Amino acid sequence: MSVIPDKSDEGAPGRPQVPAADQTLRILRHLARRPGPVAASALARELDIPRSTVYHLLATLESHGFVVHLTQERRWGLGTAAFELAGGYARQEPLARLGRPLLATLADRLGESAHLAVMSGRDVLYIVEERAMRRAALVTDVGVRLPAHLTATGRAMLAALPRPQVRALYPDASAFTLRTGRGPTRPSELRELLRAVRTAGYASEDGEVTDGFSSVGVAVHDHTGWPVAAIAVTWETPVDASTDDRDVTEIVAEMKDRARELERSIGSGAVGLRSDASPRAPGRQRGLS
Repeated sequence: MSVIPDKSDEGAPGRPQVPAADQTLRILRHLARRPGPVAASALARELDIPRSTVYHLLATLESHGFVVHLTQERRWGLGTAAFELAGGYARQEPLARLGRPLLATLADRLGESAHLAVMSGRDVLYIVEERAMRRAALVTDVGVRLPAHLTATGRAMLAALPRPQVRALYPDASAFTLRTGRGPTRPSELRELLRAVRTAGYASEDGEVTDGFSSVGVAVHDHTGWPVAAIAVTWETPVDASTDDRDVTEIVAEMKDRARELERSIGSGAVGLRSDASPRAPGRQRGLS
């Protein structure tokens, strides 16, 4: 049985002037549109590119960090350099322009500071920050990068990524850094943390970015379900965590409403993480954010 090539991933009509460049871009776009890593043979078949050419192009892309080879699965996925491109696009303001009024509303309603971030390799890049009145300045200013595995925004997006993609980003202990002495330091710890995020339906961190501050975050998905960004709210944690009477259930509900609005604005019909679990304050679930 013959297989019809995926014409939707082809370039402009007519013979391309630079075939290798055309094929390379088609491979990247094809990988970006798939929910998970893809076998080289499938790329060759679906894009109607000779298999030997696909392997050569993938090897070149891998050397520049645009793709990663998942050896055990024998599949290829997007690499950290591709995330850098996504971060560059975000810096050109489309997501920021759409998200800023939503976060301003969120900060006004909750009385706490809110921010929007995108993935950039193993970091999150903050593209919007709306500081609530009479609240302290945060480290999460626009343009700041922080380790994704420590932040509520990063954890929300990592939990929504395919597991092989997370393994590629965090292959061993050398991929982990700490800011306050708290947070995951091994892939196994990150897996447990992200499993808890998926169960709860939101991410949190408690003093792992800045001592004395807690955050909760939810992912923003595109039409394929890919996490293109995340929204978070941060507040100062009382010295005695038992006195923190903040209604995290309300905070998470408000954040999810704003995330769904942003998804609709970017043309998304995706549904984010869902759970029947009742959210708990970050101060009461340290290590599970």
